[in-house]
Amino acid sequence: MTAAAWRSILPAALVCAAAPAFFVFGWTWIGWLLLAAGIGTAALVERGAPRTVTIFAGHRPDWAIGERRLPSLTRDLSLIGVGMLIVHAISLEAQLDNLAMLRFTLALGGAVLVPYLISRFVYRDRAIAFPWRTRQPWARWQWVWLVVVLVLGWLILPFYFITSGVYQNWPVVDSPDLIARLFVGVGAVGIWDELFFICTVFTLLLRHMPVPAANVLQAVVFVSFLWELGYRAWGPLLTIPFALLQGRIFLRTHSLAYVVTVHLLFDAVVFAVLVHAHNPGLLPIFLV
Repeated sequence: MTAAAWRSILPAALVCAAAPAFFVFGWTWIGWLLLAAGIGTAALVERGAPRTVTIFAGHRPDWAIGERRLPSLTRDLSLIGVGMLIVHAISLEAQLDNLAMLRFTLALGGAVLVPYLISRFVYRDRAIAFPWRTRQPWARWQWVWLVVVLVLGWLILPFYFITSGVYQNWPVVDSPDLIARLFVGVGAVGIWDELFFICTVFTLLLRHMPVPAANVLQAVVFVSFLWELGYRAWGPLLTIPFALLQGRIFLRTHSLAYVVTVHLLFDAVVFAVLVHAHNPGLLPIFLV
């Protein structure tokens, strides 16, 4: 690991530590302090450091053909901070009324769109991208993993939601309209998770540090959000491995389409379990 990578971890860790402050403990002012400390530390780390690197032709040190701007840790951490602040502007309590769904749409959509627009049009560095890659065929292991996700979800999620009682963190769905709203909400949030935590947070962190460090830090933000959303009790024992695996899978496939598919399959089981928990006997397909 380079010296620059080591120096980037502390500022990034401070910024990502704001996520549990905001979403787990509800310590808004501590979250603000952590964001300020992380971005400020990044600015100090980068102070006096070169902002560009010279590009040479082949192995000829005397033939410079241009310069490339180095990614700015301060800017990238500010994008992560902006996204978290937009999400933190609303309560993440699961609700299904029109106003709540609009609130979620605006806040979560803004948390992805605003950092992207700042990166693209203000910083002009195109740091955030959403590589869909729909034309690349999936490997056999990818298809096998989709089946494994469904089986694991079917085995584990009913036990987790029902025995821990966390299904009560979601509203009762006892009518076709509410069930449909739950289906849309669970799926939409699942897609957003990958757009923000993987394509934004993880991608930005990877520009400055090794994969393990970036993956752990994005998982901190990911799991903190899921905690406030309702995945509490011993939920982190499930969500931490899931967040880390999604990061590794994205890095291996570079396919937003695939990680979204994995997430939506998992969330399909979550949706079915919530309907089952609130309406015992309606979906007699689970062991609990």
